[in-house]
Amino acid sequence: MDNLVKIKRQNNILGNSNKLNQAINIAIQVAPTDLSVLIIGESGSGKDIFPKIVHQNSKRKHENFIAVNCGAIPEGTIDSELFGHEKGSFTGAIENRKGYFEFADKGTIFLDEIAELPMSTQARLLRILESGEYFKVGSSICQKSDIRIIAATNKNIEQLIREGKFRSDLYYRLNSININIPPLRERTEDIKILFLKFINDFSIKYNKTIENIDETCFDLLEKYNWPGNIRQLKNFTEKICALSENNTISYDTIKKELPKPQEAKDVVLYQSPSENVNERELLYKFLIDMKHDLNQLKKVTYDIIDKQNINIEEKHEIVKTNNTKPELNYEKESLSIEENEKNLIKKALKKHNNKRNIAAEELGISERTLYRKINDYNL
Repeated sequence: MDNLVKIKRQNNILGNSNKLNQAINIAIQVAPTDLSVLIIGESGSGKDIFPKIVHQNSKRKHENFIAVNCGAIPEGTIDSELFGHEKGSFTGAIENRKGYFEFADKGTIFLDEIAELPMSTQARLLRILESGEYFKVGSSICQKSDIRIIAATNKNIEQLIREGKFRSDLYYRLNSININIPPLRERTEDIKILFLKFINDFSIKYNKTIENIDETCFDLLEKYNWPGNIRQLKNFTEKICALSENNTISYDTIKKELPKPQEAKDVVLYQSPSENVNERELLYKFLIDMKHDLNQLKKVTYDIIDKQNINIEEKHEIVKTNNTKPELNYEKESLSIEENEKNLIKKALKKHNNKRNIAAEELGISERTLYRKINDYNL
């Protein structure tokens, strides 16, 4: 049996488009090596299948395969989840804990939504890729990990690098091999077979017998853009199967139930690095976000002054007016916004004996944001 056909059967992959076959062939070819792999594709396109193909056809296939959704883990606990922690290293660390990298030693770890990792965690991940070394949270003992890393994202990482949200050195280490998963709109020849497979599955689920499908339905399905890809087609097929009458799926039913283009306008699609980016729009968004952050910081500063009656020595004189917020009168050297924020965080942590959840509540920010700022300021 042809290896490509065998892999498709093992992983229940339907379709025979050239772009799909090319992606599978790359996964098969790279599997016997220990190269890191970056999988890129839109949400719902089936990226999660390819790490399994790589692992199942590698020399590590008898070792652990662990899949981690980086976007589903809070920023304050992501390092502990990935690398483990020592007892007492932070509030709630009541015992030593192994991380995913320790559990997956000698095997494969799949980091889905890699673009969601905080910058501090990206630095730790880079060290593992370069030397196989890492530290548990709260430990000074260096540990080694023999592990293969496969990552996936639906975002344009090159754009994130330009925005300062992703490390370029980590990207180049992860991107030893790049597998691009085609969106469903670029696999139109596969839509019919996928639709029929889903119809069969849901007919069994809902105890229905679909005997007639209007052939003109497939023309409608193939012309639709499918912004949610295979996942959207599957959900749509379930709906059609449930609504079908007289064991028939008609053209009119498909046309009526297909979402209108404007209903999918909020779906964020992956942009390939070759696509043009409107720099003016990005700059405008950046300025708006900066203004919002400054307003939030001003509010936090005023609230802390109101609550704690902070005396900013020599640097600032607090001038209060009737029924108004305190005004800061800068008589000497001005502190930067970052230094003001850093000092306020230090004072709040000291006041509450480093209980971050209480400090975050008093600062008026989320605990996750506080964790990030503690890392940013090396507090």
